[in-house]
Amino acid sequence: MDTSQKASYNAGQAKGQTQEKTSNLMDRAGNAAQSAKESMQEAGSQMQAKAQGAADAVKDATGMKK
Repeated sequence: MDTSQKASYNAGQAKGQTQEKTSNLMDRAGNAAQSAKESMQEAGSQMQAKAQGAADAVKDATGMKK
């Protein structure tokens, strides 16, 4: 292999490694985003349940619940 071919080969290797690293980073970012979304949905559900419980408690205390 001459110098030009080696340089071309090395450039191709570097490009492939960069693409692989980028793909891995994008996968991790996607996983982190999905995890955050699920955490927020869970927190929202918990808040909704607590709010409903509080509303029911007020209705019970005021005799509005039948």
